[in-house]
Amino acid sequence: MSDTRSIEHTSRLTTGDFTEADEPLALFAAWYEEARGSEPADPNAMAIATADAGGMPNVRMVLLKGFDERGFVFYTHQTSQKGQEIAANPSAAAVFHWKSLQRQVRLRGPVSQVPDEEADAYFDSRPRQSKIGAWASKQSSPLESRLAFEKSVAYYTAKYAIGTVPRPPTWVGYRLAPLSIEFWQDRPFRLHDRVVFKRERTIAPWTKFRLYP
Repeated sequence: MSDTRSIEHTSRLTTGDFTEADEPLALFAAWYEEARGSEPADPNAMAIATADAGGMPNVRMVLLKGFDERGFVFYTHQTSQKGQEIAANPSAAAVFHWKSLQRQVRLRGPVSQVPDEEADAYFDSRPRQSKIGAWASKQSSPLESRLAFEKSVAYYTAKYAIGTVPRPPTWVGYRLAPLSIEFWQDRPFRLHDRVVFKRERTIAPWTKFRLYP
């Protein structure tokens, strides 16, 4: 998997001509690169919406950790609420909102778990204290107090004081493989530009059409 910083672009699609793009990943990469230069914090922040087995939706912010032709990757615990919802209903929607550029991108599609070796490689790149935090946190579970969490951090800090910190078995990566990608550009008087790319399957070609604002 390519890291978001390693993707190369053959050309830039400017605000005026993005509706002429015929392939969504290159357009996303160009917009993402611009956001990295203009957003004050976390240009890779995206809202991820999932639903439980009963269809009740849930949404939260996560960080994009990589994207390529296979999809968009983020990490969490399998035992977290989002992990349990993905297990019950393996599909999701996501949105990036780059306020500095007055743009947003929406994604919808199936979600699958990334291979262990891919998750291991990303986990190894994290700061040591973040690795400790992954062990210390029972993500989304009730927490009796902040002190209890700090004790857990202290315990795993001591346990892994020497050597490498392994990846917790429940800390995994998920890949959203979009079947739909919508690009939205703000325009005066709410006369926005909206372009949608859709495909029936992840290996099918993209079709494109515009939407009314």
